[in-house]
Amino acid sequence: MKILYICTHNRCRSILSEAITNQLGADHQISAKSAGSQPVGQVHPLSIEYLDANAYSTKGLKSQSWDEFESFSPDLVITVCDSAANETCPVYFSNTNQMHWGLADPSKVSGTSMEIAEAFNTCIRTIEARVTLLIDLKNKGLNALQIKSEIEGRE
Repeated sequence: MKILYICTHNRCRSILSEAITNQLGADHQISAKSAGSQPVGQVHPLSIEYLDANAYSTKGLKSQSWDEFESFSPDLVITVCDSAANETCPVYFSNTNQMHWGLADPSKVSGTSMEIAEAFNTCIRTIEARVTLLIDLKNKGLNALQIKSEIEGRE
């Protein structure tokens, strides 16, 4: 199963989701990429820092445009920010199962280092829980459409 995570700037939440999915899903034939409609071209440094701190590989992570994924053919496109959820995806994703995982943006938290760490770690734990559910459903033999329906039915 191939998943494409989309966030407008592709620098934090979609990057976190890509890294976590690739590591947790590696033994379950799940792979992920991430992209943005308006990528900034650089991964947020704290995304890398907190992925490293939580023992997730950051190898190969980069901020890139969804235009680079026309031939990727994902089984599932997941938007992770509200602005991306309201954007019209490119036509080459029109037949792909799409869902939204609204995640608070930890890179926009200002405060103490402890408050910022809490925001990133909370986001990471949320992604882990969602990816674990996705893996469990896939392991039960559900396809992307069934997984989408099952997850949306629980929200």
